[in-house]
Amino acid sequence: MSMSERWAAIAVRSNCSPGPALRPFVPHDLAARLASGERIEEPVAIVVAHPDDESLWLGTALKRLARATLIHLTDGAPTDMRDATRLGFRSRGDYAARRAGELDAALGTLAATPRRIAYDFADQSLAYGLPELIARLRADLAGMRAVLTHPYEGGHPDHDSAAFAVCRAFGGEIVEFACYHLAGGERAWGIFWPDADAPELVRALDRDEQALVGLAIDAHASQRAVTGCWRPAEERWRRAPRYDFAALPPPGAALYDSFGWAITSRGWRELAARC
Repeated sequence: MSMSERWAAIAVRSNCSPGPALRPFVPHDLAARLASGERIEEPVAIVVAHPDDESLWLGTALKRLARATLIHLTDGAPTDMRDATRLGFRSRGDYAARRAGELDAALGTLAATPRRIAYDFADQSLAYGLPELIARLRADLAGMRAVLTHPYEGGHPDHDSAAFAVCRAFGGEIVEFACYHLAGGERAWGIFWPDADAPELVRALDRDEQALVGLAIDAHASQRAVTGCWRPAEERWRRAPRYDFAALPPPGAALYDSFGWAITSRGWRELAARC
């Protein structure tokens, strides 16, 4: 089956469960174009949960997206101050400011100059603000050729909120980048939970690209306790599968349920159901 035939077959299924106001689903092939390494001239939005997600998961693609709008949904600083205090910050605002500075440095390293929008929700809080989030995204995603965002895989509640909100706010092509999820009792980095209806496409990074992305990730110095020594050797893309957001994420469990956070996967699904 050719790539165009494959996308045509996938096109008979919806990306998600759209609301009545959304546009009809139209098949495209942005995931394949990203995996090819080509430059993308059309307007594309990138919706990420935190400062550093763009470096961890998109890396070199940021420079190839000539008319990208990069939307950060949170400022990367939780309200509970545990992370901020551990890192020596006296206020949530100080921690958020550090993360903003790290983001600037990372984008400079990648020579990426997207149009940028910051929603400034608190880290770990997106599930509580889904109606506002969806409304803002509907306005900011208008006119976009496609949207790149997180998969619904239970890795982080803000990742799942981004996937849900984009699904509700945008009726066109949604492409996912691989993040992390729970697999075999551990965090699986940079790969998708498999979905037979949404085949992934892989682009290997050469040594120079791996080094460049590594430097961008290193710029997010406050996150080293989380990212550790993980550095990507490839980029992974796929069309967003058809998710059942009322069910547990596809791995069958959420990684973040083991973190002791205020938001749990059960609570997340209850909040999403209200939308």
